[in-house]
Amino acid sequence: MAVTLRPGPDWVDAILAVWAEGDAVAPIDARAPAAHVDRLLTMLAPGALVGLDGDRRSLGGGRPVEDGDALVMPTSGTSAAPKGVVLTHDAIAFAADSSNAVIDPDGDAHWLACLPLHHIGGFSVITRALRTGTRPEVHDGFDADRVRLAAAAGCTHTSLVPTTLGRIDPSWFRLILVGGSAIPTDRPANCVATYGMTESCAGVVYDGRPLPGVDLRIADPAPNGIGAIELRSPGLFRCYRDGSRPIDADGWFRTADVGSIDADGLLSVAGRADDVIITGGENIWPEEVERVLRTHVGVADVAIIGRPDGEWGQVVTAVVIPVDPAAPPSLASLRDLARGFLPTAAVPRALELVTDLPTTSLGKIRRAALRDQG
Repeated sequence: MAVTLRPGPDWVDAILAVWAEGDAVAPIDARAPAAHVDRLLTMLAPGALVGLDGDRRSLGGGRPVEDGDALVMPTSGTSAAPKGVVLTHDAIAFAADSSNAVIDPDGDAHWLACLPLHHIGGFSVITRALRTGTRPEVHDGFDADRVRLAAAAGCTHTSLVPTTLGRIDPSWFRLILVGGSAIPTDRPANCVATYGMTESCAGVVYDGRPLPGVDLRIADPAPNGIGAIELRSPGLFRCYRDGSRPIDADGWFRTADVGSIDADGLLSVAGRADDVIITGGENIWPEEVERVLRTHVGVADVAIIGRPDGEWGQVVTAVVIPVDPAAPPSLASLRDLARGFLPTAAVPRALELVTDLPTTSLGKIRRAALRDQG
């Protein structure tokens, strides 16, 4: 059953009601354009819809789910069209319990949900709370003043992305999970960096280490140790909505990301496999370059992409939102900064100035859309 109800206390009741009936939930952004909602409904193929007013109506052409299915969650679609990820009640329970065992061993957390609930990062806040027998406080979007008031009223835990983390005082909370891209390396001690995706039922690697019951490995590593990140756990998805199940016979799921594991067993994520820039035969990972350039005083935000080039194959290009559009940073100043931290091949050779970057509702850069704009 698709749910477009605006997030709030009634949203949790609607989800629980659907589950009590033995159906699965397909959360859809209530504020999305009608055309986008129509595309999602076609892809997810629910049999019914809970609308903004809370009323239900039947939909034609719906496909049933299997017993035990709890959630059909659209992926964020950062590099391709969204897919419906089917997660079971058992997978959701494992993911929530494994997370709670690490960050809330006493089971006394009071969760605030202020991320979009149509993404797994926001939805998992709900399930973590419900697995401990508590109800989360649910907001219909991020508002720093409301977050402050919620913390003052007793909320102890929340989940944020770097953009929203930068708009609050982290000390308001006992613990904050931070997911998405460009997670600050200088974050406060109560902010835990998470790595995961819809297929893994949200973050399953906390501050570089897998949660209990989660296996992690690097497949086909290059000489520098970077290779495909693979995960195995009881929290993995059952299949995609189209029935495909890219999990091997031993239970391993190859993610779309690449990274490495150091001698201490800590995962370092280099980026998405399809985001790699090959310039002069060298592989460059955008997120590493972006972390450096974001420290430039004239850079409000930046995305690194590869533009086609006859000589180099691709040219490392910095797409920058300047702090002051009237006095943007120069390419020379960005290159000078990069040379102090990065190998020569990773130093940007081109600069493009923009007023905004295409992102998902969780703040992840949509690089495919950015490349298409060129």
